[in-house]
Amino acid sequence: MTGRPSARKVRRAAVALALAGALGVSVAACSSGSGSGASAPAELEVKAAPHAATLAKLPAKAEGAEIVVGSPSAAHTVTVYEDPRCPYCAKFEASGAVPLAEFAAQGKVKIRYTLASFLDRNLGGSGSKNAAGALRASVDAGRFAEYHAALFASQPEDEGSDGYTADNLLKIADKVPGLRGAAFDKAVRENTYKSWVASAEKAFEDSGVNSSPTVLIDGKRPAGDGSAILDADAFAQVLKDAGIS
Repeated sequence: MTGRPSARKVRRAAVALALAGALGVSVAACSSGSGSGASAPAELEVKAAPHAATLAKLPAKAEGAEIVVGSPSAAHTVTVYEDPRCPYCAKFEASGAVPLAEFAAQGKVKIRYTLASFLDRNLGGSGSKNAAGALRASVDAGRFAEYHAALFASQPEDEGSDGYTADNLLKIADKVPGLRGAAFDKAVRENTYKSWVASAEKAFEDSGVNSSPTVLIDGKRPAGDGSAILDADAFAQVLKDAGIS
């Protein structure tokens, strides 16, 4: 008997996809079928990024469907594909992304982010879209790098929970000095960047990347099985081996 996959199966597929992306394995994208819907939004444990001082030094700007962090003249480029609800993206942001931010603050690398939202389709809800829109709004406020890290640090433990509501996204913003304000708050509550979020998802789909997180160094996947992106020291060495030092 055929039919739509259960919410449990869809959720397992999403986690498998995220894990495969973390390990640099090429797999098919998550099923486009919907489950029974996301669970009720959870109250987030809001956290600030532990390396906020480093992140505060990083400029960011929107370039089409991407957000570019760091010096435009940096000799190297690291491209990152993430979905805000992806648990392995949060693991990357808490580990491999820390030395990456340090190199960016030193002007040695710029980071190009493509923010996907495919997990909303697979798990139900709108948390990924809401978060991506808030992240785009934080660029205008000059606080993207800090907010981006705080958002992943505050990610709901259950990726099926549609926890990135407007209220929760604003609570996370409270952890970033200088971010809250009339323009940012309005953009979050009114989905000002809805069209941009859709274009970012399309850019993800058109890129040929089929999992998150996917990290490319100067356009290439790191050598090895890809697990280094989930270990700060290991990924720092990978970056150095790529000439970023």
